[in-house]
Parts: sequence; structure tokens; C-alpha cells
Amino acid sequence: MLHQRIESMWWNRSKKPNVLLSAFSCVYAWVSRLDQQQRLKQAVQPPVPMISVGNITVGGSGKTPFVVWLAARLRDRGFNPVLLSRGDGANNQTPHLVSQYSLAHEVGDEAALLFRLSGCPVIAGRDRIAGARLAAECGDVIILDDGFQYRQLGRVCDVVLVPAEGVGNGGLLPAGPLREPVSALARADVIVRSGGEEAEPLTSGKEWRWSASAALVRDWNSRDGVLLAPSRPIHLVTGIARPGRVRNDLKRLGFEIAGHSAFADHHAYSREEIEALLNSDAPVVTTAKDAVKLVRFWPGCRPLWVLEQQSEGEDGLVDAVVAMVQAPRLRLV
Repeated sequence: MLHQRIESMWWNRSKKPNVLLSAFSCVYAWVSRLDQQQRLKQAVQPPVPMISVGNITVGGSGKTPFVVWLAARLRDRGFNPVLLSRGDGANNQTPHLVSQYSLAHEVGDEAALLFRLSGCPVIAGRDRIAGARLAAECGDVIILDDGFQYRQLGRVCDVVLVPAEGVGNGGLLPAGPLREPVSALARADVIVRSGGEEAEPLTSGKEWRWSASAALVRDWNSRDGVLLAPSRPIHLVTGIARPGRVRNDLKRLGFEIAGHSAFADHHAYSREEIEALLNSDAPVVTTAKDAVKLVRFWPGCRPLWVLEQQSEGEDGLVDAVVAMVQAPRLRLV
């Protein structure tokens, strides 16, 4: 499929960015820079300290599980974190509090997933300034999901994740996976090298390691946490960036993948697509990010198996973030 070929080109370090696409990259960089400069002029201070978690590449850096992990560590330190999401793909764009009854198509898949996995209050909505005001009523520190390029809100800490693959071919969109030049990392207060042993070496005192590894496959709808054993072939369903990681994780857990329905990142599943998946005799396995969307039309009598991850990070990483929250120096950048 086209999106798979493009992503393969982006993350192949041995290939230089396409010349024609590089011309469009220049236009993208110019427009993006103007947009950020305009937003910076209008930047406002949120009512409580805000931590931005973002990246400089598109998709697949582990941002969502990192936000969940960071929120849990902040709670361990006595904070009451609130998560703020843009709510991409949501029908309702007005900032609002996500609940257990919220569906992914209403609040966005990222917001629905953050609520399910974190247990924290989650505010979703395209107007993130209004969302920050609402979030301040629900906790004492805000974690802004995917906020590195959103410079209209001040923050006390900018956390940027860099995936194990680094920056791929080094090209800006659409010639490569970069949303900003690598030089933008100079704005980051904390750089997180995700991917465990596969991550690139640390090169500065503000860099830390964090990883999320596949742990087990569980029934998404089961209150008893029923697990799937690798005793029969499975059918994999993904609508994420770089699904090859998921395939490799499942193989490491001993699963045989009989079929793979691969959709583009943030794919909105239709009833017809889900009905086609239900025709498979093999157990259907997917990611948590996909499960929050599939569950809308998924029958309760059929297990929806989800690959779950376990996150690990350094205590020093949490210490660095907490220090900035406790001694805020507002940055409107």
C-alpha cells in the first residue's frame, strides 16, 4: 500500500530524501515556521504548570505509552496530573472531559486511549487554550500530549521523544519523517531516547532512556483479564505507523501471524471493515490504539485481543521533570 511504501522510504537511513519531495519539504518548513512564530506571539500562560510531551518525527515514537507512564510516576510523587489531548478525529471539537462512556469517534482515539490506560482526567478538544483552563480545574499539573510544535501555550518543561530509529532519512515532511529540523531539539528540556537497547546512544546530560516492550495479549472486553496463549495462528489488525514493530513483538512472544490487515495511521474503521474481520476463524489481535476504535462495532461475545506493553524508565528522568514542575520557569516557546 502507498502509505507503507512512503514510511519505508522515510525510515531507510541509507536512502537520501527524494529530490522532488524535498522541494515540497521546503514549502512545508516555511509554512510551519510562520505558523509557529504567529502562535508564539499569541502564547498564554496556563493556570497550572504544564509539561509538554511531543516529538519531531511523525508517529511511532511511543508518545502515548510514555504519557501514561509519566502520569503514573507523577501520581507516585503526589501530583494530580490531567492529560490534555487535541482530540484528532473527534466529532466534538469543544474541550470537554472524557468519560468512561466516551467513544473514540467522539473524543479522538488518542484521548480515548489515554483515559482507558491512565486512569487520569483527560480533556479533549481542538482549542487547547480553553482545554488548559478546563484541565486546571481537574488537577495540579497538565501533561500536554503532542505539544512540542504547539507553541501557543507556555510550559515549564518540554519533553521530546526520539524513537530507536532516530530521524530516519533525515528529511522533512513529505520527503522524510521530520516535523521540524533536528536543530529544534535545542528547545527541549528533556530528550527521551525510546526503544531500550535499540535506542541511539545518549549524547547530553538532558537525555534519558525509556522503553515500552510487549508483555502479553489480553481480551480488551474481559473484566477478568483473560490472556491469549500463542497456541494457534492469529490475524493481526493495525492502523498505526510502522506496524512492523507489532509484528516483531508478537513473534517474540511466540505468535504465528496467519494474516495482517494493515491500515494507515489513525484509520477510522467502518462497520463493513469490522464485519470482514469477524469472518476470520483466527483470533483477531490488535493494538490498544486500534481497540478503542474497533470496539464501537465489535460484538461483546467475540474476544478482541490486544497486545499490551510494559513501560520502563529511569528515575532520573522523573526527577528532572518534577524539578521543573516544582520550580517553574515559564517558557512561552
